[in-house]
Amino acid sequence: MKVSVTELPFNSLLGIQIATDSAHLLELPAGDQYLNHLGTVHAAQLALAEASSGEFLLRHFRSTEGIVPVVRRLEAKFRKPANGAVTSTVTAAPTALEQLDAELASKGRALIPITVELHDQSGAHTLSATIEWFIQRSSVNDKNI
Repeated sequence: MKVSVTELPFNSLLGIQIATDSAHLLELPAGDQYLNHLGTVHAAQLALAEASSGEFLLRHFRSTEGIVPVVRRLEAKFRKPANGAVTSTVTAAPTALEQLDAELASKGRALIPITVELHDQSGAHTLSATIEWFIQRSSVNDKNI
């Protein structure tokens, strides 16, 4: 059972952390290791978007015990070059979480799209993404993620 997606080995390696302000969910700190050939943060934003959607769901479920969440699709649009630290905000459609819970209870599986917006330290809107999660109830013999 994970307390936060920041504890997952890949996210930990990248340095993804819980945001320090309550307006954001997660943060990728500033660092030269994230820069591409243009000197901007690019590919690491996709990892931050996925991690943010996972953290959002983890907070909804409070743990992964009894469920198996898997990313089914990630659609992203890079909006502006990102510089410095990058933070995330996450939303789901108002009824999406209720529908998710109902489908898990009735069918044992469900899909849910999660919307993630990323902004860099200057406030520039750098990426918009929709991450679609497939979630199913795990059997007693399945290992928790």
